[in-house]
Amino acid sequence: MSEPNVLFVTVDQWREDSTSVAGHPVVRTPAFDALAARGVRFVNHWSVTAPCGPSRASLLTGLYLMNHRVVDNGTPLDDRFDNLARLARTAGYDPVLFGYTDTTVDPRTVTDPDDPRLRTYEGVLPGFEPVVNYEWFHPDAWARWIEAQGGEVPADPFDLHAPIPNYPGADDHGASWAPTRYRAEHSEATFLVDSFCDWLDRRDGDPWLAHLSFLGPHPPYRAPEGFHDLYSPDDGPPFRRLADRDAEVDRHPIHYGGSRRAGCPVDERELRQIRATYWGKITEVDAQLGRLVAHLDATGQGTDTVVVLTSDHGEQLGDHWLLEKLGWWDESYHVPLVVVDPRAQADATRGLVVDAFTESVDLLPTICDVIGAEVPLAVDGRSLAPFVLGDGAPPDWRTEVHWQWDFRDPIGHRGEDLLGATMEQCSIDVIRTTHDKYVHLGYGSSLYFDFTDDPDQLHDRAGDPACLGAVADARGRLLEWRMRHDDRTLTGHLATADGMVVRRDPRR
Repeated sequence: MSEPNVLFVTVDQWREDSTSVAGHPVVRTPAFDALAARGVRFVNHWSVTAPCGPSRASLLTGLYLMNHRVVDNGTPLDDRFDNLARLARTAGYDPVLFGYTDTTVDPRTVTDPDDPRLRTYEGVLPGFEPVVNYEWFHPDAWARWIEAQGGEVPADPFDLHAPIPNYPGADDHGASWAPTRYRAEHSEATFLVDSFCDWLDRRDGDPWLAHLSFLGPHPPYRAPEGFHDLYSPDDGPPFRRLADRDAEVDRHPIHYGGSRRAGCPVDERELRQIRATYWGKITEVDAQLGRLVAHLDATGQGTDTVVVLTSDHGEQLGDHWLLEKLGWWDESYHVPLVVVDPRAQADATRGLVVDAFTESVDLLPTICDVIGAEVPLAVDGRSLAPFVLGDGAPPDWRTEVHWQWDFRDPIGHRGEDLLGATMEQCSIDVIRTTHDKYVHLGYGSSLYFDFTDDPDQLHDRAGDPACLGAVADARGRLLEWRMRHDDRTLTGHLATADGMVVRRDPRR
């Protein structure tokens, strides 16, 4: 298979532990489990930032937040960067998009001040041909498809996510229990899979690269009928948090600010229903993932297609009294990753589970290896090909994972007002190993968690005299990491009498 197809699938806001193959006691994800059984599953995979816009910028450029500088939804992506779609084009592919990339246009490339791209963060990454451009706030393409299937669409298509009015039994459950106004067969996930399958059936056989971006289980926390009550709120593990909400969120200003912005319901019944609904949405997306893979196999393209399945970031889901994705908490960054490569040594890698730390910036160089594109010098990630092809971990592979979160607010200045910090100081860097986590805040403060006696990371020990050595060591390693990954777009170039020399660090 000299020129494989590539199917890059992202599922929005999916925690790594919310899969049945990960041993979750409740949620069922048979399609994900089956895909993991035919490929390589990376169980220590982490998004390097959040929320959606920044995390997808890292996925699609291979750069850390400190280098691509998309610090929030709506922050423009500098047009000078290479990205997955542009690199695929240099390798002879015509990359297509089903869904969204949450890319804000570089305003310096726009001449018309009335250009609608200047008013949204839901733009398309340069280089992709959008077969389906699904916008979260304006889901018109999905609405038209529902109408074509004979379904009903409200005047405002976004109201499809609203509950069915007066649904029987709704008063006996939490607020997120009642199902959506759209039926399961008309879900966004079904729409995207149908659109992809129709497109695939029309192709002439040339190798292709497609990015399919599922919205679920992203909020709103509401599932279609048949999935809305799939799981009982009474089931599932306890939440990872202190029993006393105020005692936990009041221990740090960012935690307090996060609880105001993304706090979960205090009522246990309501929160457990949100979690059960989230699991139902995962299983609904998983069912469509199963259809997607089945169609690949039915058309004979499963043996010629490399499949990469991951999520852009995680979800707090009530842990630490929070929802959504933010801060230094594991739940917001630990995400699933499966890579299925038919070129791999099947017996050596089929169903392989990799424990090594991997990061979302690793996916661009991995796909570049698949399609034969040169990885740009500036890219921060490393290819996962050695794991996928059965060669094992390189001897110098990372022993820790890193992520960054920026909470500046150019309009409301909430972060600056909360902390008395400058806008540029409203950021955190995290370095996490198997046994501890160090968090450095842009205005000089820090946090330290030792997992030995505190696996749920509830007690900051940065000021504990017994931890001062570990804190100093982690701070030094964080500084080394930042220095190593400073922007190096042209740093390997050198003008000489014989012309321009380019040196590439094999260790990246």
